[in-house]
Amino acid sequence: MRVLWGFLSGLVFGLGLVISGMANPAKVLNFLDLTGTWDPSLAFVMGGATLSAFVGYRLVWRRSAPVLDRAFDIPKTRAIDRPLLVGATLFGIGWGIGGFCPGPAFTALPLLAPGTLVFLPAMLAGLWLGARIKTGGHLQAKGATS
Repeated sequence: MRVLWGFLSGLVFGLGLVISGMANPAKVLNFLDLTGTWDPSLAFVMGGATLSAFVGYRLVWRRSAPVLDRAFDIPKTRAIDRPLLVGATLFGIGWGIGGFCPGPAFTALPLLAPGTLVFLPAMLAGLWLGARIKTGGHLQAKGATS
């Protein structure tokens, strides 16, 4: 049942991205271009998402546990530390350069646009590399010795 609800949630999210135009990187890049072809519509999408999340959280927190799990998965730390700031900066730079964040990039994949075909593998490589660095996996150049 969890898989079905996960699929349906992803489908609704993906449809929302397509309908709002967020699967089109030009829309995001135009939002970031304040002195050129500025397009404020992304602000309305973000505002709608913020409002629906605000209402949703108010309803969910009234429950003792999520519908499909035993407990809420809440982060244990609220610290604003170096890894958080570096990650947020890298995310923002990637978003600004590519016009995508992960959800819309996967949603745009069926369009086979060259930008998507470059962005997704680069993003996946970055996720893999970040996980290796975070877990202490050592990256060595070929032929290097310890």
